[in-house]
Amino acid sequence: MKEFDIAVIPGDGIGVEVTAIALKVMEKVAAKYDVRLAFTEVLAGGCAIDTYGEPLPDSTLETCQNSDAVLLGAVGGPKWDHLGGNQRPEKALLGLRSGLGLYANLRPVKIYDELKGASPLKDSIIEQGVDLLIVRELTGGIYFGERGRTTTDEGYASAFDSEVYNEFEIARIAKNAFEAARLRQKKVTLVDKANILESSRLWREVVVKVAKHYPDVELNYMYVDNAAMQLVKNPAQFDVIVTSNMFGDILSDEASMITGSIGMLASSSVRQDSFGMYEPIHGSAPDIAGKDLANPLAQILSAAMLFEYSLGMSEAARDIENAVQSVLKQGYRTGDIWTEGTEKVGTTRMGDLVLAAL
Repeated sequence: MKEFDIAVIPGDGIGVEVTAIALKVMEKVAAKYDVRLAFTEVLAGGCAIDTYGEPLPDSTLETCQNSDAVLLGAVGGPKWDHLGGNQRPEKALLGLRSGLGLYANLRPVKIYDELKGASPLKDSIIEQGVDLLIVRELTGGIYFGERGRTTTDEGYASAFDSEVYNEFEIARIAKNAFEAARLRQKKVTLVDKANILESSRLWREVVVKVAKHYPDVELNYMYVDNAAMQLVKNPAQFDVIVTSNMFGDILSDEASMITGSIGMLASSSVRQDSFGMYEPIHGSAPDIAGKDLANPLAQILSAAMLFEYSLGMSEAARDIENAVQSVLKQGYRTGDIWTEGTEKVGTTRMGDLVLAAL
C-alpha cells in the first residue's frame, strides 16, 4: 500500500469548513485506490497569529517541507487588519511559497455547462466555451522586490516597490507554460507590458528563447491592459496564459468571475518536482464562516489537482471531477451559484452529495 504525508492548513474563516469536507473526499478516493493518506494539520494565517503571535510558525513550514503535498484552505480576515504588513495573515502565503520553493501557480479557468447561467458574461460569449489555464510566476517580481519609504526634500512621504526578474526565473515559468500547452490546445499567450516596462521586455526575450524548444506550440503576446479586456470579450481565444506575479494575481481573479463564482475554482502552486500546495482561489469569507453557506467545490477540486500533480493519481483526480459535475447535473447548488430552477444546499449537504457521487 502506498502512503503519502499530506500537510493540511485549514486556515481561517470558511477555510476550516471546506477543508474538512475535502479531506473526507480524499479519504474516500484513497480507499478506492488502496492508498493511505496521513494528514497532519498545522496552523498558518490569522489562527497562527492568535496562537503563536506570527502568521507562519517555523513548525508549520517544517511540517510542510517534510510532506508530499500541502492542502490549504484560506487565510485572513478583518480581525487582523490592524496589523502591519509583515504580521498580517496573508504574509503566511508569501512565506509558504518562498519557503517551499513554489514558483509557479497553475490556475485552471473552466466553466461547466451546468453553470453557464451563473456567468456574468453574455450567452453569445459563453457559448464559445471557456477552458484556459493561467500560469503565474509566484516568487519574484514586485511582491518580492526591494521596497521602502522615504521623504522628499519638500517633506512629502514617498514609497517604492521594485519589479525585478532574472532570466532563470522567467525561463523556468515559461517552460511550465509550454509543457502545459502541449497537453492542451498548444497555444501560449505571454501577457506583459513590454511597451513600458524593462522587466517585461526581458520576459519577451527569454520566453522567445524558450519557445524555440517547443516548435509545436504557438506563441503570441498581449499587453496586460488588452488582456484584461479580452478575457471578458472573448475568453475562448486563450489556451495557456503565462505572466508575472502581479499581472497574474489580477488577471486570474478577473478570469475566475467568468465562471460565475470564485467558489468553483481550484489552484496549485508547484515547483520543479512533484511537490505542490493546493488551495481554492477564494478567501476566508468571514461574513459567512460557520453558517453552512460556503461552496466547498473549489477545495474539493483542489484536492483533485493534488491527486493528479503531486500523487500521480490521474484516475483518482478524474473521479473527483466527475463526481462534482454529476452533482451539478443533478441540479444542486450552493448560494453563490444558485439560479432559478435549481436546488439550493449548504456546505455540508454539498459535500455529502459529492461523497455519494463518488
